[in-house]
Amino acid sequence: MSLKKIEAIIKPFKLDDVKDALNSIGVQGITVTEVRGYGRQKGHTELYRGAEYVIDFIPKIKIEIVVKNQDVDKTIETIIKSARTEKIGDGKIFVYDIEKICRIRTGEQNEDAL
Repeated sequence: MSLKKIEAIIKPFKLDDVKDALNSIGVQGITVTEVRGYGRQKGHTELYRGAEYVIDFIPKIKIEIVVKNQDVDKTIETIIKSARTEKIGDGKIFVYDIEKICRIRTGEQNEDAL
């Protein structure tokens, strides 16, 4: 079995573009989580009613997808094309090996459980 988990951290307003692009290449399921964090951006300062507030963690979206090994590069390219704004904070993509998958409802395992 050769399955990979792809995690992508993207800007929130790019979620619909990424979801539509992944659907167009046949990705069947994704998990989306609202997350907060920072990288090189290091947060920013905002002014509200005359007071300055430091925003350390920036809202992001984490997308998790499990695909067959042969679909990894196509999936990554699709995410990059649909999430890129060419500005700082566009995000990152991580790829992990999957040892085992089990579908709870049917008991199917591994590639059958995708």
